[in-house]
Amino acid sequence: MFSAARAFSGFSIDDLEAAKKFYGETLGLEVTENAMGFLELHLASGATILAYVKPDHVPATFTILNFPVDDVESAVDDLNGRGVVTKIYGEGSGTDEKGISRGRGPDIAWFMDPAGNVISVLKGD
Repeated sequence: MFSAARAFSGFSIDDLEAAKKFYGETLGLEVTENAMGFLELHLASGATILAYVKPDHVPATFTILNFPVDDVESAVDDLNGRGVVTKIYGEGSGTDEKGISRGRGPDIAWFMDPAGNVISVLKGD
């Protein structure tokens, strides 16, 4: 019988070691490698997200993962201090010099993982 009780999300990457370092060391998530050689990103909420190497990986053209934060500007400063680039969209994108979009919904900033997938930090409740 179908049940959503143990549902999880996943996305593709092109380099397991680069993703393990980025999600584990740079972002500070708990990351494990499962028996199939896939990465499992363990979130504080209890959710687990699967990241798997796909030989013909193409980065997602949408945001794959969102991190709600109390203060987007502080989160961006912290990420920038860790070497993460948050200014990924150019002129006319509606983002400021730090890559933060303000006043069109919640404040939000985007950045990319080593595989080119888009991630965000956004003002959460």
